[in-house]
Order: sequence, then structure tokens, then C-alpha cells
Amino acid sequence: MSVLSERPAAAAGPGAPMVAARGVRKRFGHLEVLKGIDLTVDPGEVVVLLGPSGSGKSTFLRCLNHLEVPDGGSVHVGGDLIGFRRTRTGVRHLTPREVTRQRRDIGMVFQHFNLFPHQTVLENVVEAPCGVLREPRGEARARAAALLERVGLADKAGAYPRQLSGGQQQRVAIARALAMRPKLMLFDEPTSALDPELVGEVLATMRDLARDGLTMIVVTHEIQFAREVADRVVFMDAGRVLESGTPAEVLDRPREPRTREFLGRFLGGRTE
Repeated sequence: MSVLSERPAAAAGPGAPMVAARGVRKRFGHLEVLKGIDLTVDPGEVVVLLGPSGSGKSTFLRCLNHLEVPDGGSVHVGGDLIGFRRTRTGVRHLTPREVTRQRRDIGMVFQHFNLFPHQTVLENVVEAPCGVLREPRGEARARAAALLERVGLADKAGAYPRQLSGGQQQRVAIARALAMRPKLMLFDEPTSALDPELVGEVLATMRDLARDGLTMIVVTHEIQFAREVADRVVFMDAGRVLESGTPAEVLDRPREPRTREFLGRFLGGRTE
């Protein structure tokens, strides 16, 4: 299915999904990384994507905000078709400026923190609201200070990234994404680059966001986080969704042999 032939999604409204991905495909040369992914995420839902390396999880996440352009299918966020616009004669690509405008509503936290090393923590959080949203600097600084307090880093506002631990830098990256007031947050293995003792502080911040009702899609191998926080767990392998369900269904009673094999490495074979 190509985006040109995809049936229009229902307009956003009460009860409408926050994310509606239909038949998303992506190829890099001869390698088909995504083979027709369907995923619907409701407002306030937390969805965790599990699967082995190379299964397409991160590529799919990047397709949701058009960092990767799908070769087929479509992505709607908040009722908006991401990366394209329908016209009387078909569908056209949006301009880079138009795509950037759409991304304002989609926050993303990567494996690596990508903070500006020459700016303080507060300045890193203030940069996008001032530069992209054109917020008055005083207002943006007040909101940034509140966000840093929310992620437990109010005392680090004047520090530089090099003076922070990896876990602290990742929490700054979360605050920076939240500063854009996103309606959807994407997390691409946010703890994979951290030392084990720093993982907990980042996951605690993400748990708080989930309790606040933020819509989140999280790529992670943190099985306990998925069990405690996710509303739904989606298992991907070789570019396809093999199964989806509640944490109890997928983690404790997986249907697919491939899911059981994968989880056995993390749970010591404790799956039915």
C-alpha cells in the first residue's frame, strides 16, 4: 500500500486515536526494514515496543515523526497526515518547513542526549521554545525552570552538559522535549547508552510522565518498565508486528514462539 492510495483517516475528535499508522513500509536499498506496520495508539496510552535489534522498532519510531520517510502506508498523529498533504489531484510531500511545523507536536528522546555543549542546562531547554515557538524568553525560562524541577534537576539549571552524569543529561533531554508541549512523546531506547546505575532515574521520570497521562511510545529492552508502566506491549520481529496485548498477555503468556524465545533471554525462561 502506498501513501497515495491510503484511505483518509477520520478527523481528530473525542475518541479518535492519537496515532494511526497503517501499512507503514520502509526499505533501505535491498533491505526491507518495515513490512507493513499497523499501530493505533489512544490519547494517554503508553505503548512499549519490544523486539530484537534489527527488528525495525527504531525505524518505525522515526517514521512516526517523518525523520524517515515511509515508502508506503501512512501515519496520522492527532488526525493530521504526517509528511504529506492531500490535494484534489492526489497527495504531495510537505515542504521541510511544513514537516518541522508538524514535529512541534511530537517530542522525541534518543539514545544519545544531543545537548548543546556550549549552553547551560536551562539554555538547552529554552532554545526550542524561543527559536521555534517564538515564546518570550522570560516565559520560556520560567517554564524551563519548572520542567527541570519536574525531572529533578532544578539545582542543575546553570550547569553545562559535561558537568552532568549520563542519566542527568537524558533527563535534561526529556525536559527539552517537553518544553515544546508535545501531544505525543517518542522514546528510542532512552536508557541504552547509560551505565546500569543511572537507568533507574530516567525510568522514574518516564513513569511520572505516564502517570500524568502523556501519550508515549517507547522502544526499550527494560522489561520491568514495560510490565509496570505500559498499557500495551507490541512485539516486533523482522519488520513485522508479531503480537500485541497487555503486559500480562505478551510478557507472561506470549502466543508466538519467537516472542517466547526473545523474552526467555530476559526472564530466565519464565513464560508459559
